[in-house]
Amino acid sequence: MTAVAHRSEHGLLGYRDVPAEAYWGRCVAGITANIQALRAAVENSIGLVTALNPYIGYEAAIGIAQEALATGRGVAELVLDKGLLPAGPLAELPRPEAVAGPGQALV
Repeated sequence: MTAVAHRSEHGLLGYRDVPAEAYWGRCVAGITANIQALRAAVENSIGLVTALNPYIGYEAAIGIAQEALATGRGVAELVLDKGLLPAGPLAELPRPEAVAGPGQALV
């Protein structure tokens, strides 16, 4: 058994006597997602570069990813600034919520 599995198993055993209602009330209730921050994080993720490979090529996509990582700018912003794709076709590329699959769509 790995150290992570061992610690997880033994860490959870300490909570077996805590009723689910108490856990929910003290640890989970009231937690909300910051939809704007999550959307910005996904839309600015350099992982979105993979969807651009067929359209701008591997080398250009790698350059965009490296620059986005180094500067903190968004992938779409860099693609537009460099003239690699016009705004129309860029907007037609798969959106993160579509790529995530059923039950995983962003709000």
